Amino acid sequence: MNLFKHFTDEVSAICAKLDALEGLDTSRITVEAPRDASHGDITTNAAMVLCKGAKMKPRDLAEILKGEIEKLDGVTSAEIAGPGFINCKIDNVFWQARLADILKAGTDYGNSAIGNGKKVNVEYVSANPTGPMHVGHGRGAVFGDVLASLLQKAGFDVTREYYVNDAGAQVNVLARSLHLRYREALGEDIGEMPEGLYPGDYLKPAGLALAKRDNDKWKDLAESQWLEPLRVFAIDAMMEMIKDDLSAVGISHDVFTSERKLVGAGKVDEALKLLTDNGLIYQGTLEPPKGQKPDDWEEREQTLFRATDFGDDVDRPVQKSDGSWTYFATDMAYHLDKFNRGFAEMIDVWGADHGGYVKRMQSAVKALTDNKGTLDCKLCQMVNLMDGGQPVKMSKRAGTFVTLRDVIDEVGKDVVRFIMLTRKNDAGLDFDFAKVREQSKDNPVFYVQYAHARAHSVLRMAADELGPDAVSADKVLGADLSLLNDPAEMSLIKMMAGWPRLVESAAQSHEPHRMAFYMYDLAAEFHQLWNKGKEDATLRFILKDNIPLTMARLALIRAMAVVIASGFGVFGVTPREEMR
Repeated sequence: MNLFKHFTDEVSAICAKLDALEGLDTSRITVEAPRDASHGDITTNAAMVLCKGAKMKPRDLAEILKGEIEKLDGVTSAEIAGPGFINCKIDNVFWQARLADILKAGTDYGNSAIGNGKKVNVEYVSANPTGPMHVGHGRGAVFGDVLASLLQKAGFDVTREYYVNDAGAQVNVLARSLHLRYREALGEDIGEMPEGLYPGDYLKPAGLALAKRDNDKWKDLAESQWLEPLRVFAIDAMMEMIKDDLSAVGISHDVFTSERKLVGAGKVDEALKLLTDNGLIYQGTLEPPKGQKPDDWEEREQTLFRATDFGDDVDRPVQKSDGSWTYFATDMAYHLDKFNRGFAEMIDVWGADHGGYVKRMQSAVKALTDNKGTLDCKLCQMVNLMDGGQPVKMSKRAGTFVTLRDVIDEVGKDVVRFIMLTRKNDAGLDFDFAKVREQSKDNPVFYVQYAHARAHSVLRMAADELGPDAVSADKVLGADLSLLNDPAEMSLIKMMAGWPRLVESAAQSHEPHRMAFYMYDLAAEFHQLWNKGKEDATLRFILKDNIPLTMARLALIRAMAVVIASGFGVFGVTPREEMR
């Protein structure tokens, strides 16, 4: 049960039955947790949002609603606060019943139907196929993958997509770099990689594979003869490497879309024709950048998209002076293609350096879909990779940066996936190897894993002392939960009962980091309860002279472990039952 939705529905039903509120829109009624816990367990804005339609003062309407709300099952009292909010307290029996919800649902606890099966396309990673993924790519990869899983848990029909940028000049540079590694594999001394080519060692295996397959077929031919076939070979090799790196961190995509194939299929022409037919493409001259006029600025007529009609700051070029399409034009075609495949809701996960690209793409989606499509662009800031506070040196394999695979090999995929979500996506992230090796509360992934492992260690001890049948799922589910009355126990229960609401709000806001914060706070509540048991023997989980209370507390910690496992399931992290 999402208890906040439950009480929202109950309060809305009360309002619908009152003559003074007949016919009023109750959709803006909310029931939330108060900011200050001393104000109660839930608060509603019902009187505030309905008073105008009812032609009543908020507090006067609140007085009417207060008496009706106090009659609801589970509500022990209701008080009017401020201009007309109604704060309510919920009895322990209602909260305790939420433990049974958790134990019955298992890791499906928190699953929601708010998505109503709506199709959502989440495009993430989409790194240029020119080399291995760096740590910055890894942050966007994990963010996008966890967001997709979160949306699925909230009831959306999600497709994970990777857009392969294989049509630009960078893949020609890749092909030339491969040709040198190929000649090297044939025994030629190529010396240092020339400036402007990709210097890392990662192309050596591809060069060897090409030499093994084709011998010296391409060695002495003109570039015009080998550029296209080597470009295809290099892109395929790089994509296999990227997919392997993604697999190592637990990521797989449903769809890979090639920019090159998109252009070849005439999708750009199709998109531009649609805009032209709607009067949104014209020949014009852009003003120089605001507040400055570069020395080399040259006014020239260009083919422009009326982006300003849809919220952008300036109109945008769609064709270069040589007649080829701009990146923006191909990206417009790609998003139209996604919309035509049934995705009215699109989410793109980009690096922070794409911040200036957001408005133009959102304006393009509005124009191309007649305002029926939406695009949410999530920008991921860079990762500062350190070890003991010192910057980590670049990878020899990559040549210029630390690869994602280096980090996975060092600390494991679970640590990488969790740590990448411990900051909001648009905030900088410090990833310190020394910190993630620590076994302390300063290491969030350890701290949460430790709570899960501690819970299972208690269950194992209980099985040893009381017998395995005594702590079976059925026995624990049948425990007398009314015995859980200590404030620390109730605090833990209330926090767990908030998980379904957290899932929904995080999914609706596209903010999976909220789950990491929640799980850390839940672990802290549990560790605090554990420590109280060390100080006060009556609060220990296993009391041989009080089996009913022991069983209730086993239900409590099993439920806590279930909620953490539910969160880890979204994160793609394996919950540990033992810490070694």
